[in-house]
Amino acid sequence: MSEVNLSKRALSIEPSLTLQISAKANQLAKEGKDICNLSAGEPDFDAPNEILKATSEAIFDGYTKYGPASGDLELRKAIAEKLQTQNNLNVEYENVMVTNGAKQSIYNLFQVLLNDGDEVIIPAPYWLSYPQMVRLAGGKPVFLNSSAEDGFKINIQDLKSKISPKTKFIIINSPNNPTGRVMPKEELLQIAELVRENKNINILSDEIYELILKKEFKHLSLASLATDLKERIFIINGFAKGWAMTGWRVGYLVGQKDVIKASSALQSQSTSNVCSFVQRGALEALKINREFFLEINSHYDLRREVLYKGLKNIEGLFISPPNGAFYAFPRLPNNSMTSVEFCKRILNDYGLVVVPGKPFGDDQCIRISCASSKEKILDGLTRLEKGILNYYF
Repeated sequence: MSEVNLSKRALSIEPSLTLQISAKANQLAKEGKDICNLSAGEPDFDAPNEILKATSEAIFDGYTKYGPASGDLELRKAIAEKLQTQNNLNVEYENVMVTNGAKQSIYNLFQVLLNDGDEVIIPAPYWLSYPQMVRLAGGKPVFLNSSAEDGFKINIQDLKSKISPKTKFIIINSPNNPTGRVMPKEELLQIAELVRENKNINILSDEIYELILKKEFKHLSLASLATDLKERIFIINGFAKGWAMTGWRVGYLVGQKDVIKASSALQSQSTSNVCSFVQRGALEALKINREFFLEINSHYDLRREVLYKGLKNIEGLFISPPNGAFYAFPRLPNNSMTSVEFCKRILNDYGLVVVPGKPFGDDQCIRISCASSKEKILDGLTRLEKGILNYYF
């Protein structure tokens, strides 16, 4: 067999540590080991029945053909209306395109706006796919570290120091994966002021978890606070998390019309339209009333509190309180082992599946999901405490 010479692009992609651990967990479960999995990055409930019904009916109604690469016009208009009424944004449907999940929105945006050598500032901890997608577009990730003790706050002076003539983007993600942090208004305004001072910098605002918030918190979109920067703020969002529609793969990109047009042209030459009938499900999702989200968030609030209190009570762990999304990101007691080593050991010894912090930019933390039942979270906390006591004390 002849040797395959992979492209530099392919060689630059790092294999997923999370998938490796997940595969090991599945193998152990098949062998009969008792496994407690707190690694989930998706809701543990089904999408509302109205969405299921609308999606299935769309198949029989003929929504099974090719559609516009930028998305169904009715859905784009409905998303624009949602952004106007719920997020206080001055947008039209031409500012919106529908993508195969929010992930493709980010990929498309970087492909159409980054040139070789352009820099993208990524505050850590970060969602693990950001750096990979920057590199795939020829860009250079520039990491901005933060600490658990400071609540993973973005230090504006540190952010300023990372800016260079090559800086093209700053990424913000609130509520945050993996920390569960919700950025306060003051911090968003400071970042907006920094962007005003640097005319070549754009903002990627990842708002995929906007609907999953602790009761007393409210989501703020930076674009609504800095309307003068509208042309340089690009919003990433979708239906996966808030409506439990992860497998639907419906996301959307919001930004200036020329960029949306270029991104749509790219999509027309790559994946083409998002599945036609699932877009009808997304359209129905936008009609779901507020009570649904109040009920869902009441469940998350309870689980998040159980997880947070349990982590606080484990000797040696440090945890900054999560107020959104469905994750906590505790720091391990010391650096005697990496997050990857810890996650492998606790899986083998105690059957607990958690995610190492290394691919999220912090190798001394682990990500734990509360998208599970209260009983499973309590079980996981018991296993975690046993592992911590055994490994560190």
